[in-house]
Amino acid sequence: MKSYISEKFHYLRTHPKKGVRITCGILLVMGGIFGALPVLGFWMLPLGLILLSVDFQWAKRAHAVLVRWWHRLRATIGVADSDTRNRS
Repeated sequence: MKSYISEKFHYLRTHPKKGVRITCGILLVMGGIFGALPVLGFWMLPLGLILLSVDFQWAKRAHAVLVRWWHRLRATIGVADSDTRNRS
């Protein structure tokens, strides 16, 4: 299931129609704002920013700030990133 979702998201990121990408990105960001509601969630905000960052510089900066914040938070609570884990 995860590969299906990641394939569709990758297709949407590289979709040639800018309007479709922008519309989906805005809808995801708006859904992320209402993160406390069921179905809509905070998980939608970074996905929307990723889609919008393809076309807008301000979204690229906002996404970079969000990623830095996430890594600092994970380091603070002591959770290792998936790429730094020792794989056996």
